[in-house]
Amino acid sequence: MSVATYDVVVLVVGVAFLVAGVLPHVLRRSPLTAPMALVGLGALVAWLWPGAPRVDPVAQGVIVERLAEAAVIISLMSVGLKLDRRLGWRRWRSTWRLLAITMPLSIAGLALGGAWLLGIPLAAAVLLGAVLAPTDPVLASDVQVGPAGTADDEVRFALSSEAGLNDGLAFPFVNLAIVLAATGLALDGLGAWFAVDVLWKIGAGTAVGVGLGRVVAWVVLRFTDPDHVLDGFVALALTFVTYGIAELVNSYGFIAVFVAALVFRNAERDAAYHRSLHEFAEQTETLLMAVMLVGVGAAVVHGVLAPLTGTAVVLGVGFVVAIRPLAGLLATSGLGLDRARRGIVSVFGIRGIGTFYYLAHALNEGAFDEATARTLWAIAGLVVVVSVVMHGATATAAMRRAGGSNGGES
Repeated sequence: MSVATYDVVVLVVGVAFLVAGVLPHVLRRSPLTAPMALVGLGALVAWLWPGAPRVDPVAQGVIVERLAEAAVIISLMSVGLKLDRRLGWRRWRSTWRLLAITMPLSIAGLALGGAWLLGIPLAAAVLLGAVLAPTDPVLASDVQVGPAGTADDEVRFALSSEAGLNDGLAFPFVNLAIVLAATGLALDGLGAWFAVDVLWKIGAGTAVGVGLGRVVAWVVLRFTDPDHVLDGFVALALTFVTYGIAELVNSYGFIAVFVAALVFRNAERDAAYHRSLHEFAEQTETLLMAVMLVGVGAAVVHGVLAPLTGTAVVLGVGFVVAIRPLAGLLATSGLGLDRARRGIVSVFGIRGIGTFYYLAHALNEGAFDEATARTLWAIAGLVVVVSVVMHGATATAAMRRAGGSNGGES
């Protein structure tokens, strides 16, 4: 990269940070959102600057994976730190239903559509469902609960807690796609997948999260003054220590980080302290999100959507407007929500950075050919852009219309 190119990249990143930091306040009553503006900024720069570094998520898969990984784990910590509701089967019943019903149905619907409509291999079809099914914690701030200590309603809680947990629970399905690409439907491969990728990794990730959340909370409360401790360092330490240990014991770091944040939040429920921890994590998350979304806009101009066919467009848009909403409506039946709130929970399963992480990870680790990889990136890119625009333009108004508490249990 030449000096001039580097200088322009630094300038673009600075503008992206400014947009991410200022625009949400300027446009808080507008249908235009900061993520939409950041995608537009990336597209504009790539279009006006012929010498811009090419953004190719297939060729640059490792970079995409690592950037998205950092954004997601910090976002998971941020979400966990602001959830005031204590864990419990009844208190979290909306979350369990979204995870147990909406997520598997979304994966199955996309996998069937990929195999039947697009004719892609079974492994690629399962991967498509697995990367698009999780609700993204990074881009869903408009429909999430507020900072620690603020009241939540059932709609915001359901979407926040779903975003926190399903990014980790998508991993078994992503790993299933990798296994299918390598061994097909061999029973040995599927048995090992279930034992390791489902039972061990979920259980161990949860255990690591519980343990580290308690240990860090004890250290902070025992040896520091919570009113003067460096909150940002605590938030980052809890995030990276938990994630690192979880990954070293071959478990799911995403689950561990979110669980650790919940445990830490419940160990000492002083709202002011946890609010400052959450705010630092959220600011760090916003910086990474800005870089990723500018890259999304540039990738669109550089041709990431070129492999799309009419059928692929129908499947991608159909997932956003039909498959996820229908699966969400099924999951929210019997929760006591009125029709408007059920609609919001069902529709606002926002796609984003988590999708990019899972897709980059699977393509880096699995035996997928380049043509399939580019098709999957094209569909994922389309779905994320549609989600950013459609959900971004309607989230604030929809949440304002739903308004107030829905009697969620705390």
